[in-house]
Amino acid sequence: MGEPYGGIVLATKSSPTVISDSPITDPGSGGKNLEVSNAFVGSRGKLDAKSSGALKKSSRYRSRSLSASSTDSYSSASYTGSSSDEEDVSPRDKEQKNSNGFSDFCVRNINQHAFGRREIEIAEQEMPGIMALRKRAAEDKPLKSAKIVGCTHINAQTAVLIETLAELGAQVRWAACNIYSTQNEVGAALAEAGFPIFSWRGETEEDFWWCIDKCVNAENWQPNMILDDGGDATHLMLKKYPALFKVIKGIVEESVTGVHRLYQLSKAGKLSVPAMNVNDSVTKTKFDNLYSCRESIIDSLKRSTDIMFGGKQVVVCGYGEVGKGCCQALKGLGCVVYITEIDPICALQACMDGFRVVKLNEVIRNVDIVITATGNKNVVTREHMDKMKNGCIVCNMGHSNTEIDVNSLRTPDLTWEKVRSQVDHVIWPDGKRIVLLAEGRLVNLSCSSLPSFVVSITASTQALALIELFNAPQGRYKSDVYLLPKKMDEYVASLHLPTFDAHLTELTDEQAKYMGLNKAGPFKPNYYRY
Repeated sequence: MGEPYGGIVLATKSSPTVISDSPITDPGSGGKNLEVSNAFVGSRGKLDAKSSGALKKSSRYRSRSLSASSTDSYSSASYTGSSSDEEDVSPRDKEQKNSNGFSDFCVRNINQHAFGRREIEIAEQEMPGIMALRKRAAEDKPLKSAKIVGCTHINAQTAVLIETLAELGAQVRWAACNIYSTQNEVGAALAEAGFPIFSWRGETEEDFWWCIDKCVNAENWQPNMILDDGGDATHLMLKKYPALFKVIKGIVEESVTGVHRLYQLSKAGKLSVPAMNVNDSVTKTKFDNLYSCRESIIDSLKRSTDIMFGGKQVVVCGYGEVGKGCCQALKGLGCVVYITEIDPICALQACMDGFRVVKLNEVIRNVDIVITATGNKNVVTREHMDKMKNGCIVCNMGHSNTEIDVNSLRTPDLTWEKVRSQVDHVIWPDGKRIVLLAEGRLVNLSCSSLPSFVVSITASTQALALIELFNAPQGRYKSDVYLLPKKMDEYVASLHLPTFDAHLTELTDEQAKYMGLNKAGPFKPNYYRY
């Protein structure tokens, strides 16, 4: 690889941890209507097509017309909501070509590409790490001959990563890992630039799997790398195209869910290729989870509900990195914050940070906002929602859509009222209503956008992991799941320090010897907790 990419050798194997709710259903066995298990669909926040269709046809679901002011205030505040989500014609039924006649893509509206290009250019200004990596490695083309299937959120920040991978020599085909997080304008801009992009905001379940399938199986295309967020591309390729899967050189996975699935496959002896777990790297866990959520939770709630936070009572379920970030922001705006926890260590941290640790039933009748951030299932049940007061806002910041039992609300006695994009009022027979955001999916990706700077950190880690796996000599990595070494985390952090005009102190030879460290790092042992 050489020094431009950090001279990094990865050799740390992680300990398998298996978490599973249900068996995996073969997506290749169902013909056109690809079916997947709750372990994949439910955990990644995908739409249940049947229940959604039934819901919209039901007389208990009504759509409220928006006033001009509410439409303007939402669309001007969020470019994720500025796309035309309501078109009747499916993108799959359109014939689309870019200005060069290229047609190997499927997006909502190719004519929106100019707006999307501006979004990408804005994101580049706030993504110094990935841009620095692009500049340093572009000449060497470390990903030349790499053919990458990507399945992540498609937004301006991902577009910067996609174009960086192309600059480094890779060919890519890309689909979305979430049916609601795609920025249609950005998809159009990438298609206009000649990238095979298959994604649009508001896909059906069938559309979702069709898009991934188009990225995996195409003419004159044999993928050799996977960049996944949630394991969906890995799952589909393994089940539907096992022959293609066997020639994959490596998988890079960035989500809790996807990593769990990889460990499951490894334990079962079904993982025939090496995989990198970038989710548990320090730069991903700390920055993408704590610092990003600290900013995006407020952004999401403000854009979707216009609520004022001062004096509001909020319960945050889970005090991990995501919960900590949410609580810092809410406390800073004057909220009264309660925490629910199962882990005594996290609970003690919450107490030391000045929060009351309670059981959900103790406060559910009085709180104004309920936020889940546990990664578990059925954290907020119908019983809890029956007890909530009128106007309570319910949303999920965890990685899955299983935390809030949304299906329990799809009953004949409750009325759903769509207020604006990703905002539903669920109305009880006595007139009480709760405000449900993004149908229990990731609220920060569905109702707002992530700060580009923090995505730069994650994208840099993903790019370096792809470079390492693709260029690794035969035999360096076995068919298992590997953690990224601390040296790579430190390198990613160093790429971002110049933005803040930060100057690192250098160890003297005497100091390095005293501490037992290499002057160039790594500076902390693997067991160190930041």
